[in-house]
Amino acid sequence: MSTVHIPSPVTPMIPRTLFNADHEAFRATARRFFETEMAPHLERFEEQQHIDRHLWNKAGELGLLCATMPEEYGGSGVDRLYSMILVEEQARVGDSASGFSLHSDIVANYINNFGNEEQKNAWLPKMATGECVTAIAMTEPGTGSDLQAIRTTAVADGDDYIVNGSKIFITNGYLCDMAVVVVKTGDINAGAQAVSLLIIDAKSPGFTKGKPLKKVGMRGQDTCELFFDNVRVPKANLLGVEGMGFIMLMKELAWERMLIAIGCASGAEGALAITAEYVKERKVFGKPVAAYQNTRFKLAEMRSEIQIARVFVDRCMEQVLKNELSVEAACAAKYWVSDLLSKVVDECVQLHGGYGYMLEYPIARAYIDTRANRIYGGTNEIMKELISRSI
Repeated sequence: MSTVHIPSPVTPMIPRTLFNADHEAFRATARRFFETEMAPHLERFEEQQHIDRHLWNKAGELGLLCATMPEEYGGSGVDRLYSMILVEEQARVGDSASGFSLHSDIVANYINNFGNEEQKNAWLPKMATGECVTAIAMTEPGTGSDLQAIRTTAVADGDDYIVNGSKIFITNGYLCDMAVVVVKTGDINAGAQAVSLLIIDAKSPGFTKGKPLKKVGMRGQDTCELFFDNVRVPKANLLGVEGMGFIMLMKELAWERMLIAIGCASGAEGALAITAEYVKERKVFGKPVAAYQNTRFKLAEMRSEIQIARVFVDRCMEQVLKNELSVEAACAAKYWVSDLLSKVVDECVQLHGGYGYMLEYPIARAYIDTRANRIYGGTNEIMKELISRSI
């Protein structure tokens, strides 16, 4: 079993109070998995543009998938702090390749919150074991964040829908066995009122996948286009009711944005830890880089701002656990902490000097991987627009 050296996070100035012993036991399991199964192989995952398929099964065996789902559907029935821990440990090792959180905390939530008993029993247990890899297919070429403008249609035909269209930038798309697909039903010109969600088996005739997309960063993450050419989908695969898809999507977006903020906060802590260790060892003009005042001040600034982000994110999680998190707070966390992560990583690259631009150093990979956080989940400009509406 191979492993790589991952520095311990810098000690927080304000202790965290969210977690109990059970949470920390789960963290230890997740940490071992990411340090031994993911971190040593990230370069190979980047070359093949997806993680090894068996790792989904391994994660399922360890209870890392769909942990918050009810026990009767294969989950552990635990709180969302377990999801937080999984995202933190993934970000800590710089793993931008695995799409576990989208599978467990976005797709599974749609099925658990809006699906019927038959749908839950059909999909959630297989998702928890890793037997079934899932994706959510929202974005289309030309629509970006405007979900009301999608063109993928599901036309009723007896007991089925006939689905035509395409989706782009789909995480887990290449390996997925099933996708929850955002479609237009009924009057396709009715905007949000026509949006519905369909569960589509990837083995369905007419459902095809493009090659993994060539991205600037996050190259190990399985991301591709999906195509639907007269795909026949049983009406029994409709999530909820027709025309309610947009409302369902809005209900889950706050949690998706929190997941991004959680990963960014942990990613910033990881970048600082890597850099603090590096500047203590690297010598310039006969003394460690850390001996220079500029370095110490930069480290102090980053530690302070990361701590501020950590306190806000943890406070937001307290609200999540009470089902009281506001849309505005989730948007603020997503945009501000993702902006901070980019700023921190840029500063850390600078402190590494020329080596910070070499991909063999984790900070260089972070430099190209973390940029996407300000785009997906709704661009940071959209976050600011949503916050401004409540003022």
